[in-house]
Amino acid sequence: MSSPSAKKQKTDDENMSNTPEKPRTIALFDVDGTLTIPRGEVTPDMMEFMKELSKKITVGIVGGSDLPKQQEQLGDGIVDTFPYNFSQNGLVAYKDGKILEVQTISKFLGEDNVKRLVNWVMKYLADVDIPVKRGTFIEFRSGMFNISPIGRDCSREERNDYEKFDLEHNIRKNMVEAMKKEFADLNLTYSIGGQISFDVFPQGWDKTYSLKFIAESDFDEVHFFGDKTFEGGNDYEIFFA
Repeated sequence: MSSPSAKKQKTDDENMSNTPEKPRTIALFDVDGTLTIPRGEVTPDMMEFMKELSKKITVGIVGGSDLPKQQEQLGDGIVDTFPYNFSQNGLVAYKDGKILEVQTISKFLGEDNVKRLVNWVMKYLADVDIPVKRGTFIEFRSGMFNISPIGRDCSREERNDYEKFDLEHNIRKNMVEAMKKEFADLNLTYSIGGQISFDVFPQGWDKTYSLKFIAESDFDEVHFFGDKTFEGGNDYEIFFA
């Protein structure tokens, strides 16, 4: 039978083995379009690369989707795989597998404004003429609204076709501009990400929100990797933070 001191030594050794070579350097990674194709599953090679990287430096995930979708893409145990995990831009935050915070947009805006926004979006989308419409046009997440003109229930082929159509006809971009005028009093941010949708959330609730959990005293370098780093993209604010 192992002695208590032997068990403690084993635990200490395990903790030491989980410490990267350069713990004061952290790399944060977007999910869609960076670690995976939009709404796709991470490849074994990419996950192996991430795990090898985590032996060198501290690694974190910063995704716009909710945690269940992130788990579908990166694996059920993703909150335990790397030290930092942020879904919904950090509105749901984990460190070392333990939850730090959950923020909700319904409390922040109030139900009257939530209904106002949802009603307006449904009326607007009813008049948008696009080749295909499916289901789930508004996804209410704890920290944001995800709005999709084609609907999130579209197939992979329909998703790819819509992205091309959207780039040519600016469906999402035009809708964002209309919402900025309609809801100017709510001080919302609109962030186009992925292929088929855009996010709506209070100002300051973009991916820079996750940085509040990255203590300056703990890190000398903070790096971010994402694909939508252009103005209006959902990686823009944190990329230039």
